[in-house]
Amino acid sequence: MQPYVAPPEEIDEIHVVKTSKYIPLKDHDTPVKILFTGYLCTVAVGYLFAIIQILFTHGMADGKFGLSVDDIVYSYYGNRSGTVLETQLNGSMKDKASEQERFEIIQWVRDGADKDDYIDNGIQKIIENKCISCHNKEASGLPDFSKFDNLKAYAAQDTGTTFASLTRVSHIHLFGISFIFMFVGLIFSFAETTQMRLKCVAIGMPYVFLIADILSWWLTKIHPMFAMLVIIAGIGMAASFVYMWVISLLEMWLYKPVFVSGLGMHYLQWRDNVNSKMVGKIADSIFNLIRKIQQFICKHAVITVMPLLQKFLGKLWDFLLSKIKK
Repeated sequence: MQPYVAPPEEIDEIHVVKTSKYIPLKDHDTPVKILFTGYLCTVAVGYLFAIIQILFTHGMADGKFGLSVDDIVYSYYGNRSGTVLETQLNGSMKDKASEQERFEIIQWVRDGADKDDYIDNGIQKIIENKCISCHNKEASGLPDFSKFDNLKAYAAQDTGTTFASLTRVSHIHLFGISFIFMFVGLIFSFAETTQMRLKCVAIGMPYVFLIADILSWWLTKIHPMFAMLVIIAGIGMAASFVYMWVISLLEMWLYKPVFVSGLGMHYLQWRDNVNSKMVGKIADSIFNLIRKIQQFICKHAVITVMPLLQKFLGKLWDFLLSKIKK
C-alpha cells in the first residue's frame, strides 16, 4: 500500500522549523544564569587566591616579591650554589628571623652543619624560637625541625623540589584544573559573539597550556633553561580563562548579539533595559578591547605564534635526544 501524498493544490502552507544547536547564554532561564554566574565568580576568586599564593611561595624563592625566572629555577631546579636552608632563609623564610639570626644559621651550614656547633653556637636556640612553632611533628607537609637529623638533611645542596613532590602536585593539578576549565568552557560554548574557530581555540587552549605547564616543571627540574616555559604556560591559561569569563558574563547579563549582514559576524550591542551610561561605557570599552584581541589572534596566530612554537618544540626535541644519547 502506497502512502498518501497530497497534491500541491491541497497544501496551503509549509512550516519550516529551524532548531538551534544550543541555547544562547542570553536566552537561558534566570536561575541557570545565576548558577553559571555564581560558578564563574567563585572560580575567579579562587584563581585570584591561587595567584596570590604563588607570589608568596614561588615568588619569594629569590628573596624578592614577584614571580621571575630565577624564582622558577630555584623552586624546581634548585639553587645549586647553596643549600636548601640558605635558599629558604634568603627567600620565602626571609621574614621569619632577623638578619643576624639568618646569618648565624647560614654560617653554621657553610661550616659543615656540625651537631656540636649546633648547640654551642646557639643555632638550636634560634631554631626553637623561630622555626619549631611551624616545623614540628604536628605540622602537615612541613619538615620536623625538632629533630636534628631532619634539619641536617636541609643543609645539603639545594636541588629544588623532589620528583616525588612533583608527581604528587602534578596529578592534583591535572585533575583539579581540568575540571575547572571543563565547566568554564562549557558555559562559554553557549556564547554567540565569538567565531566558531576562535571559540574552539579558546576552549582547547587551557588544556594545552595546562599540560605544557606540568611538563615544564619536570623539564625545569632537569635543566633551568625551561623555566620560562612555566611562566608562558601560566600566562596562557590565565588569558584563556579571563577571555571566556568576560565574554560569558557580558552575554548573559549586559549585551545582546546583533548580526551584521555582509560581514557574516556577530557583534554585541548594549541592552536597552540597562540605563546606566557609566556602566555602558565601561562595558563597551571592555568589549572593544576583546574584539581587538580576537582580531589580533586571528591575524597573527598563524604568522607569528606557530613558527615560534615549532622552533621551540624543535629545540626541546634536540635537547631530549641529547640527554637520551648520554
